[in-house]
Amino acid sequence: MDEENKEIQGSKSFESLDILIRRWKDGTFGEIIDDWKWIFTYSARYKKVIAFYLILGILSTTLGLVSSVASKYLIDIITGHDTGKLWILITVAVGSTVFSLVFGSILSRINAKISIDISNDIQADIFDQIVDADWLALNNYTNGDILNRFTGDVSTISSNAISWLPSIVLAIYNFIATFCLILYYDWIMALFAFGTAPLMLIMSRFVIKKQRDYNKKMREMSSEVMTFEVDTFYNFDTIKSFGISHLYSKKLRWWQQKFKDISLKYNMFSIKTNIVMSVMGSVVQFAAFGYCLFRLWTNGITYGTMTLFLQQKSKLSSAFSSVVSIIPSFLNSSVSAHRIREIVQLPREVHIPESSKMDEFIKDGFTVKMENTNFAYKEGTHVITDSDFIARPGEIVALVGPSGEGKTTMIRLILGLVRPQNGDVTLCAANGESVPMNTETRHMFAYVPQGNTILTGTIAENMRMVKEEATDEEIIEALKVACAWDFVEKLPDTINTNIGERGRGLSEGQAQRIAIARAILRDAPILLLDEATSALDVTTERMVLKNIVHQHPNKTCIVTTHRPSVLNLCQRVYRVMQTKVTQLSEEESSRMAIDF
Repeated sequence: MDEENKEIQGSKSFESLDILIRRWKDGTFGEIIDDWKWIFTYSARYKKVIAFYLILGILSTTLGLVSSVASKYLIDIITGHDTGKLWILITVAVGSTVFSLVFGSILSRINAKISIDISNDIQADIFDQIVDADWLALNNYTNGDILNRFTGDVSTISSNAISWLPSIVLAIYNFIATFCLILYYDWIMALFAFGTAPLMLIMSRFVIKKQRDYNKKMREMSSEVMTFEVDTFYNFDTIKSFGISHLYSKKLRWWQQKFKDISLKYNMFSIKTNIVMSVMGSVVQFAAFGYCLFRLWTNGITYGTMTLFLQQKSKLSSAFSSVVSIIPSFLNSSVSAHRIREIVQLPREVHIPESSKMDEFIKDGFTVKMENTNFAYKEGTHVITDSDFIARPGEIVALVGPSGEGKTTMIRLILGLVRPQNGDVTLCAANGESVPMNTETRHMFAYVPQGNTILTGTIAENMRMVKEEATDEEIIEALKVACAWDFVEKLPDTINTNIGERGRGLSEGQAQRIAIARAILRDAPILLLDEATSALDVTTERMVLKNIVHQHPNKTCIVTTHRPSVLNLCQRVYRVMQTKVTQLSEEESSRMAIDF
């Protein structure tokens, strides 16, 4: 049955061949070639290994044929009671089989090693290019889609990048050598064996479309079930808090039933298909066996030759399937390469090398300035319009306003994640030097975003994420400034205490204080706090901000907030509303604090 299943799988090559022909006619075949040129840029690094792999493959295939011929003569000697060359043939048959096995094992080992190397090379290159991709362009893709390309598509490419060319050569060599071997002994059997493989593939073509439809439905259903499971476990706290766990248990069983229904339909189709293909395969096999029996009955062949025919007939069909099944692999790798190239060809972030000159002014602090700035995520829909903003060293400057009006967009502009369509967002040194915000100025910032940003690991590992060489003493000092040491020192292993995913085991306020401590440990001249003190009580919040100013008098601190306690500590307050960023007067700021 395995042989029939391989033949069903092989029939995909006819559909793939149709695709190649259509791509040739509509002029898009060149895209496939471009995709493979990209793949070969990685394959070229291992051309010596590919050549060695190819030589071993040809040698292994040849030895396999030698072993088959030796076995034929060995059978003839045994059945004819002619023992003159028995031990020589036994030695040849066993030796060639052992060598073939050894070479096959070496090939498997080489293929596994190189596939891993290529996969690592591609993933490393793609990772570097993803993290350097333009923020807006990259956000057109979901995290799941990027992860799927990064893992699944890279795996497809790495498994074919090295083996594809040798596979073509070895499959063709195996097919021709096997055919010539049968032809040498009986040309009718050779034609018979040659004709059965394509016949089976052509006949199986009629069932492959429905099989592909079922495969597609199965993959889609599997993805939907997985999405439900991931969402459920990711939001488990919320589900438990609402007391609706039983509803999700009910939903899970509903999804399981849907998956069961489509799986059973596919299973029944597979059973029917396998029955049909098994009957067809058996007819062909019996026909070949009958021909061999006839030739044996008429003394046209020996028993050893009959065994060789039946053995090599099966190998010939398999070799033919291997040749034509390369086309789907060729297409699949092309599709995967195209998906990856879409990511790596995204616009890069802006790098301004001259920004490095600003490093010598770090100790004096920096001014963040926006002038006549306009920004829109989509053309015609402005988020920031003709707006100015300034924050100087030693100042705490607040951004306030209703949710969704543009405060986080202001942070992204300041970090250089997005760039204004008009106007300037610049980093200014004490001597008057200035550069536009870009990737190279980002190391001047310590950023605490909204939400829980604690990673799985120890507190120390979370802290050293921004400063690998930080000592325990430096970590403890940063925790003290952020008012986090009072609870960290009471933990069983203090800074070496393990915390769970998304800060499990910590309160929201504790997680925020560790995130702030991490930003303080970075010791960047500019601190950005995006609603980063929302879970702190007023007393702790004021103490944290005062500690930051006292410990780092030249630090520029920019906060987005709704808290009146923060506003009372700020040198200036800017309101972001209806696309405009407007500085509030002291009276307006005080009134706003009271209104809060």
